[in-house]
Amino acid sequence: MTTALFARTATERRAGRPRDHLTLGAGCVVALFVLLAVLGPLLAPHDPNAVDPLNVNAGPSATHLLGTDDTGRDLLSRLIAGARASLAAPAVIIAVSTTLGTLLALAAAWFGGRLDRLVSSVLDIVFGFPGLIMAVLVAAVFGAGLTAPIVALSIAYLPLLTRVVRSAAIKERNLPYVSALLLLGAPTARIWLRHLLPNLLPLVLVQATIGFGYALLDVAAISFLGLGSQPPDPEWGLMVSNGAPSILAGQPQQALYAGIAILIVVVACNLLGTGLSRRLLGEDA
Repeated sequence: MTTALFARTATERRAGRPRDHLTLGAGCVVALFVLLAVLGPLLAPHDPNAVDPLNVNAGPSATHLLGTDDTGRDLLSRLIAGARASLAAPAVIIAVSTTLGTLLALAAAWFGGRLDRLVSSVLDIVFGFPGLIMAVLVAAVFGAGLTAPIVALSIAYLPLLTRVVRSAAIKERNLPYVSALLLLGAPTARIWLRHLLPNLLPLVLVQATIGFGYALLDVAAISFLGLGSQPPDPEWGLMVSNGAPSILAGQPQQALYAGIAILIVVVACNLLGTGLSRRLLGEDA
């Protein structure tokens, strides 16, 4: 019932809006990079870790379309293969934080009282620690690698999403149809799964899309500091770090191409999230 009502309302909103080409283009860019992450090893023209000492810092050519890095590895192959490592970690972070955050928000909004105050207090404490600093400290304690930063960033990304979804869930919880379902004896799990979650899903999707771009930046920063992915992994943040010393030598291609790839995905995610908020939520963000 509520899902159908939301669908009709969303359709009516979309009917009065012109097609958003910018959002469509951003979605296509994100889809392209996801495809690269899935098929990267199959699409890479060379072995991304194959070293060629005779072609160190070579410029673009028919053999190496984007040139090579400081060890002679093909940059195009490393960018394509690195899409998987660069996008997988942010995807895990957003999946974990979104799932836990949505469940916490629903529980806090539904039961209220002490549980709501407890969740809000814990989130306030977590919100006081910058996510990137928390991830760096955890990585420094537990050693280099992506596991510890992923856990730390998943926790750090909880407060913002949980707060936003909680506010929307409280409004949804107080609507008349929820009281009617409770009077009819509908189980709590059924109300959550069939009514509350479908109505909150557009908001969750928007938050997750925008959050993915920020998570990508944080993971790349951790790898840039040498606390995330380790050589010879073709991760974009690590490529920027490895290519930084060559910039002063007039060979900026490795850091430049990897930085551009990060920038494109982050901007595309922000544009896509903003467009989705307009289309799905009717916001003029």
